[in-house]
Amino acid sequence: MTVSVTHLNFRGDVRAALEFYQSVFGGDLMIITNEDMGIVEDPSEAKQVKWGQVAAENGFRVMAYDVPAAQSWSAGEIPFFISLRGDTAEEITVLWEKLAKGSTVVEPPAQWVPLYGMLKDSFGITWVVDVVSPHAAS
Repeated sequence: MTVSVTHLNFRGDVRAALEFYQSVFGGDLMIITNEDMGIVEDPSEAKQVKWGQVAAENGFRVMAYDVPAAQSWSAGEIPFFISLRGDTAEEITVLWEKLAKGSTVVEPPAQWVPLYGMLKDSFGITWVVDVVSPHAAS
């Protein structure tokens, strides 16, 4: 089953935002840092959130990350992505191929999660597409 989730973008304060959203909506909080992923390009960003999520039994779900300092970012400018997460590579590949028509690939598939990719569609909306995979965060 494919799940569409809003993916929020912050600069250094994702942890506080997700903890706040968890306090409002309840649910489980998961945070994976750059250090957890072994992707530390700037030592000052090691503890920043590479991926975080609040998922509540009432259906509320939001994902978020800290935009790296090397990337352009301003509060309110590109404040979110739409994230499509599927259970199988086949399911996600079909959706990626359809969304990619007329789109610009922002980030090609990465190795840290199966079939992760990012594109901006012809309407200016940024989509993150991947296959759900288990990860034990520290």
